[in-house]
Amino acid sequence: MKFGNLDYQKIKSDYLKYLHSQEVMSEPFRDKLKQLKKFFLPISNIINEEHIKDKKVKIIGITGGQGSGKSTISNILKIILKKMFNLNTVIFSIDDFYKTLKDRKKMSLKISPLFLTRGVPGTHDTKLLLSTIKKLKKSKFDKVNIPIFDKSIDNRLPKKYWQSIKEKPDIIIFEGWCIGAKAQNNRDLLIPINKLEKEKDKNSTWRHYVNNKLKKEYSKIFKLIDKLIFLKVPSFKKVYEWRLLQEKKLRTKSRGNKIMNDNEVKNFIMFYERLTRHMLNTMTKKSDVIVKIDSKHKLKSINFN
Repeated sequence: MKFGNLDYQKIKSDYLKYLHSQEVMSEPFRDKLKQLKKFFLPISNIINEEHIKDKKVKIIGITGGQGSGKSTISNILKIILKKMFNLNTVIFSIDDFYKTLKDRKKMSLKISPLFLTRGVPGTHDTKLLLSTIKKLKKSKFDKVNIPIFDKSIDNRLPKKYWQSIKEKPDIIIFEGWCIGAKAQNNRDLLIPINKLEKEKDKNSTWRHYVNNKLKKEYSKIFKLIDKLIFLKVPSFKKVYEWRLLQEKKLRTKSRGNKIMNDNEVKNFIMFYERLTRHMLNTMTKKSDVIVKIDSKHKLKSINFN
């Protein structure tokens, strides 16, 4: 579908205003209008076409390594879907469904100390996540409250601060670093992938538990996704660099005491390394839209399956 000047002008102002609000820590967006035409308008059109098939609520998954731009892109798509197609869009992250610190402490004592650290499959409240999605999709819609997880305190916020959805959505953008991931073969779990697994998961209890959760509970949730968008980072090394940037941004707007220094970030992303590398090798074939990101954090190319 080609977009005319009228379509372009509808969202240009709001789009640029949003990008300006996100330009912090000396990280300006490049080729803003070119990226709008080449990436965001075509993706929005695909989402709209999916919705008009039967006018039912559609779930759009956005996945990619930490720091790949999932939240930013989700909000850009929300602007376009509203301004151009009049679609009501709800955004939430799988991160907001992390188990509470109290629950993760219980897991760390019962299964493996590594489960004290949020991130991998098994550290999310999948029952709450599944029930929330089902409520958002119900034909007879009632108010839905979506949890909010504050990474600066490493815990879920009280219910009075949760996102309140009072109007039935047309589109649900469900974003997160492991969205759509498939479980690995058990033989692939045998050899530790990094220092963390080698020293802290010697009997592979942690990684087998993560893999089994992905195979069962998470698979059931991911099957509800209608279209999956994969933001493919150039390498795992870039995930570390961009996660550092995320943490610096968090320091500027939060007072929590759980914000990490550079060395803590390096240790933290070891928890994500196995599944991130696995997704880089497998998600291209499993996704509906693949957006490649270059080493300068710029959208490089787009492919549709």
